[in-house]
Amino acid sequence: MSTTGATADPLAALGSLPGVPASVESVRKAVDRVYGHRIMRRRSTEITSEAALRASRGSAALSGADWALEEVRRRSDFGADDEARTVGAALRLTAEAGQLLSIWRQSPLRVLARLHVVAAAEADDAVGRPRRAGEAVREPLIELPAPGADEVSGRLDGLAELIVAGSSAPALVTAAVVHGELLALRPFVSHNALVARAAERIVLIGSGLDPKAVCPSEVGHAELGRAAYLAALDGYVSGTPDGMAAWIAHCGRAVELGARESTAVCEALQRGAA
Repeated sequence: MSTTGATADPLAALGSLPGVPASVESVRKAVDRVYGHRIMRRRSTEITSEAALRASRGSAALSGADWALEEVRRRSDFGADDEARTVGAALRLTAEAGQLLSIWRQSPLRVLARLHVVAAAEADDAVGRPRRAGEAVREPLIELPAPGADEVSGRLDGLAELIVAGSSAPALVTAAVVHGELLALRPFVSHNALVARAAERIVLIGSGLDPKAVCPSEVGHAELGRAAYLAALDGYVSGTPDGMAAWIAHCGRAVELGARESTAVCEALQRGAA
């Protein structure tokens, strides 16, 4: 993603790509629908908690640990094997994201470093910092060539500058770009996809689009499936207008599906079935 060019607000330019305004409007309607539900006026804390659990399950599933929701709900030991550690990392990231909202706009790189520390949960020199030249990336489910350390550093700085400067772009566009750029760069030696989805979550909440965190895009990404996720990512990495628009639309659909999930939870609570 280039952060240079004729426009001082490249994210806003992405918001005018063909199909993107329609995606933005569709997301807004889906979010308004769940926020307007009568259960949200009385039991929003419960909806937020349930959405967080489902977000964690969805993010872990995309990283290879596709556990049933009830398995995630009942388990307390997340260190037994690789899948359990992935689920544990997703749970920790979802919980941590809400604590970092006030820092994100001032110091996004600090937030990303913290997210990696939380995800990795281990004492290692490589944890919490961008990878260096010669360090391998452990992200087996994303097969795209990883950029070199110098490119990673430059593009991370560019992304941070965009976040700090602010943009008139819709929250969906900013969230999609943050998510896509982190997946494309894989700046850390591990856990990049989990961190990227947590960063998308921070943008969606902190922007005011989803302030109560009840529209978990992670749920939608998992529902759309890994193949569609990776195909859309290819579009982002291509840098073409069509590819970028397709990635943003994919992220928008994920938010809509997350909103639909929480609307279903509201309906279940209203019926007394949950």
